[in-house]
Amino acid sequence: MIPKLLADQPSLHYMPGADAAWDARIMSWLNQVRAQSRAGVTAPAQIQDLRLALDEMRLSKDDAEIATMRRAAAISDSAHRRAMRATRPGMHEYEIEAELLYEFRRGGAQYPAYWPIVAGGANACVLHYRDNNAPMRQGELLLVDAGCEMDGYASDITRTWPVGGKFSAPQRAIYELVLAAQAAAISKVCAGNLWNEPHDAAVETLARGFIDLGLCKGTLSEVMEKEDYKRFYMHRTGHWLGLDVHDVGEYKNAGAWRALRPGMVLTVEPGCYVRPDEGVPREFWNIGVRIEDDVLVTETGCSVLTQATPKTVADIEALVGSA
Repeated sequence: MIPKLLADQPSLHYMPGADAAWDARIMSWLNQVRAQSRAGVTAPAQIQDLRLALDEMRLSKDDAEIATMRRAAAISDSAHRRAMRATRPGMHEYEIEAELLYEFRRGGAQYPAYWPIVAGGANACVLHYRDNNAPMRQGELLLVDAGCEMDGYASDITRTWPVGGKFSAPQRAIYELVLAAQAAAISKVCAGNLWNEPHDAAVETLARGFIDLGLCKGTLSEVMEKEDYKRFYMHRTGHWLGLDVHDVGEYKNAGAWRALRPGMVLTVEPGCYVRPDEGVPREFWNIGVRIEDDVLVTETGCSVLTQATPKTVADIEALVGSA
């Protein structure tokens, strides 16, 4: 039926390049239509990428979508709290993974939105660590990046906490710096601001802190110009969130960062990852921290959908190991 439906149509809308087998079928159908040219039948002269329209539609969430994402955030919040309460030295990362997955399903979520990252100690300095099989040791931090999928919509939360329940002084210094960078970034999430503004705010805060802690040398302008901060913070501060954890949608229009508008949902996730390096104070080695929340752009600013998940030092230390 498809060749009949394509006959004498001006354009075909689909997603080229998404599936090679489907592309081959499309070309076959178009050629069948072209073969009828002597009978006066014309094939579509244009192929329009359907993603251009669909991706833009997906960027702005309606009230029902936002309600579902709030529910996903609430379930993921419960999972992170459960994981914090269960954490003790001597456990393995996969035991915390199991706590997360259990709470996702217990809360009614159908799936994890992505496979959880449960990274203790030096593993937290591996951005997409997935082994989740190492023992967790006293004195180390545990970085957990995990979110559930509820009715097709993703949540995405990262928290970092001490395995033994108390931050050391160097761990606390890095943690509070990342927390301050996240607060600076979230303050820039509002309608009319450009996509890049939260990232720029986080980077400047982190760079200042890296200088104060002796991780970077030089003035702020020098560290920023040389991008020396990228030794410890090498990724972007967020991404679109929705039907996928790294959801569709362009970040620039005509080469310029796009403006945020109400209904958009993005993550805000600065971090700091200090690998062993003789040029870095030894007390910071193997400290990896990331703090991530899901943020909705509103008419008056923003709403942090995952705000309930503990992230202050006091709240985390009160909860870790309390099960």
